[in-house]
Amino acid sequence: MGAAPKKPRTCRPAKRNVGALPRHLPRIVTTLEPKTTICPCCAGLLHKIGEDISEALDVIPAILRVLRTIRPKYGCRSCEGAVVQAKAMPRVVDGGMASTALVAYVVTAKFAWHLPLYRQAQMFAGQGIVLDRATLAFWVQRAAWWLELLYLRLLLYIRSQPRVFCDETPLPRLDPGRGRTKVCQLWSQAVDDRPWKGPAMPAVGYVFAEGRDTAAVESQLVGFTGILQVDGYAAYKKLVRGRKGAPIRLVFCLSHARRKFVAVVKTTNSEIAAEIIACIGEVYAIEDRVRGQTADARLSVRQAEAKPIMDALKARLMVVLAEISRKSSLAGAIRYTLGHWEGLVAFLDDGRIEVDTNTVERTMRPIGTVLSLDPSSSSICKQRKLVSGFCATRTTFSPDRGGDRFAPEIGCPDLVGSSGDDLLGGQYPILDQPTDEVVGDAQCGGGFGHCQPFTVFLGRAVGMNVVDAA
Repeated sequence: MGAAPKKPRTCRPAKRNVGALPRHLPRIVTTLEPKTTICPCCAGLLHKIGEDISEALDVIPAILRVLRTIRPKYGCRSCEGAVVQAKAMPRVVDGGMASTALVAYVVTAKFAWHLPLYRQAQMFAGQGIVLDRATLAFWVQRAAWWLELLYLRLLLYIRSQPRVFCDETPLPRLDPGRGRTKVCQLWSQAVDDRPWKGPAMPAVGYVFAEGRDTAAVESQLVGFTGILQVDGYAAYKKLVRGRKGAPIRLVFCLSHARRKFVAVVKTTNSEIAAEIIACIGEVYAIEDRVRGQTADARLSVRQAEAKPIMDALKARLMVVLAEISRKSSLAGAIRYTLGHWEGLVAFLDDGRIEVDTNTVERTMRPIGTVLSLDPSSSSICKQRKLVSGFCATRTTFSPDRGGDRFAPEIGCPDLVGSSGDDLLGGQYPILDQPTDEVVGDAQCGGGFGHCQPFTVFLGRAVGMNVVDAA
């Protein structure tokens, strides 16, 4: 057999920064005048006839400085009984030497720009500042302590909405003594009403859990009622069956059903599966047109255009299922789709509902790979979380704050994050590498994009041993 022909290489245009520099940047103007304005020919006076302007991007490196605060003491010469002095300004680290800006700088560099604490310590040492990694780790812990209530408030906000997306992804962590990693779970819950101009502000929260069973999701959604948009994982179905007083309506993901048929096409080249994929594609084309319209407008278009397509699809699936082997992969895909049909077509009756769970799945893209594992015995622990595709920052805090299971992570213009990497330090250099290419895929198909939303909290408390930190 001859060698398979090589695929022709596609030439992509080179990516270059062409055009003017951003207007929001301050301009430092320097005018270069000629040495003389006397004409070299006739010695007459020259006048300005034009100018050439060029711009260069410049940077002012970070400047370390000392904020010296002086609090004079005043006493009375007459009675010598009273001493008056202004109160000391509070600091993010009580009794510490770090300002709020410095703590934010360390946290941002760690989680947004993937600079492990040991590297930051080296950078500070280059400027003559000797900072132990344990000190830096304590600052990270303290920042998380301050953000805890904000994180819990965000989770409360998300779970108070009538419609919530939920998803989970495996999160391996080192488990010393077992000889292998332990697969834990990172749960993501999100709200985003922008596709139908709803009132809820977009937000996403993350929760670390040891498992992905029903108890894990039940503990997170205690008291939640409303629409829960999820994939077909069995734990969600058990959650609904076990609820008595707080009803939850499950809405399933059409994209997950489509993937089943995509897998069939890849393995068997099934024309029927390709036909089903094309049919689902028509529904997505309709969704692209109605995205950004009001819920009523979306519902009207869906009823008129998408409903006939879905009705015809269901009839086609039932006919095909009766004609093919029940053991085939195509039959499995059809059974999955028909078994979740009520939740898959829920978007036809409610303009607020999305056709899939891509909104929350996109929040999982920035999660690190197995190269970023946090040993449970280390200081900054067995959590590793997102970031950014979002402006988020991961930190942990001591369980002394009431033993809460969550730890805060927040993103904002000056405190951002972009993918998990551990805080172990130089002794585990491979674990300190960036875990995923998360800054690409700019707007993620119209949903959450890079640096959206500006408020993202992640977390779980695991405790922190500052002695062993980073």
